[in-house]
Amino acid sequence: MKKILMIVAAVAFSTAAFAQGDTKTVAKDDATGAKTTVTTRDNGTMKVESQTGRTEAGEKIHNTKEDAQYVGEKTGSAVKRGAKKTGHVVKRGAEKTGHAVKKGAKAVKNKAEDVVD
Repeated sequence: MKKILMIVAAVAFSTAAFAQGDTKTVAKDDATGAKTTVTTRDNGTMKVESQTGRTEAGEKIHNTKEDAQYVGEKTGSAVKRGAKKTGHVVKRGAEKTGHAVKKGAKAVKNKAEDVVD
């Protein structure tokens, strides 16, 4: 019985909360970036929220941060690409060295057999 009562209460509260219709109006100034939001509730009260845009100094700081992030990404990509190339060169060098060692050992073995014969 308690569970049914709690479910009915939850449905009633959620329906009441959902039925409240707020009307939002947003005005934005593209030049400054300022934004004003006016919310009108069903009971007639109004809620006004203002958000100012960036100042010149704030915009410069933001741009600097964006540029630094871009440079960091480019640097990271270059380092990663360089590491891949270096790894490839090292692998290729190791393969060539291994091949030369095998070839040299084979030549020494052939000479040793010639001397013994």
